[in-house]
Amino acid sequence: MNRDVTFQAATAACEVPAQAYPLLSENRTQAYEFFKRFFDITLSIMGIVFLLPLFFLTACAIKLDSRGPVIYTQMRAGRNGKPFKLYKFRSMCPDAEEQLKNIRYLNEADGPVFKISNDPRVTRVGRFIRKGSIDELPQLINILKGEMSIVGPRPPLFREVEQYTPYQMQRLRVTPGLTCYWQISGRSNVSFERWVSLDLQYIRERCLWIDFKTILKTVPAVLFGMGAY
Repeated sequence: MNRDVTFQAATAACEVPAQAYPLLSENRTQAYEFFKRFFDITLSIMGIVFLLPLFFLTACAIKLDSRGPVIYTQMRAGRNGKPFKLYKFRSMCPDAEEQLKNIRYLNEADGPVFKISNDPRVTRVGRFIRKGSIDELPQLINILKGEMSIVGPRPPLFREVEQYTPYQMQRLRVTPGLTCYWQISGRSNVSFERWVSLDLQYIRERCLWIDFKTILKTVPAVLFGMGAY
């Protein structure tokens, strides 16, 4: 199938009003949304400034290790399925997407997600920056732009969204995030069903205190590389 057609079909499939999925009940005030956005802007600016030396060192390491761009961009599904361009430090070879069809049979994840612990497409530097989630840090720019939040369900690929059930589609009801319950609960060691359940639990429970606790719990999860590969 033509990739553009697939992308358009997936976008159309997930751009559905939230009312279409009544399985999830949650209500958040404008005050919460305002302060969440305020803290997103503040923390992302602080993070970008504070981590600039790490950004520079990572970029140099990627360039010295393999050919290709430093920053990898990929279209993801945002809030209510709105497409946006996600930024990451490149951790794979430049033709990783083309190689995917040849290694799909190695998939170790259930559901629509593709993950393998020893992905041959990952570079030497890529393995290191993935272990510490350094590859995700450019998403601070997505947060600053309002496409993502510090805390929220991870933004899915459109080829994954194509396979979602109405129940799973509820993950798209809120702005996606850099970290969430899944991030602090084992990441790739968690089944997709459990992953969706954790995301919907966050959407029901979310408040500034929950967001703050999730950020604090993310630190040891990242330092110890829990479920990261």
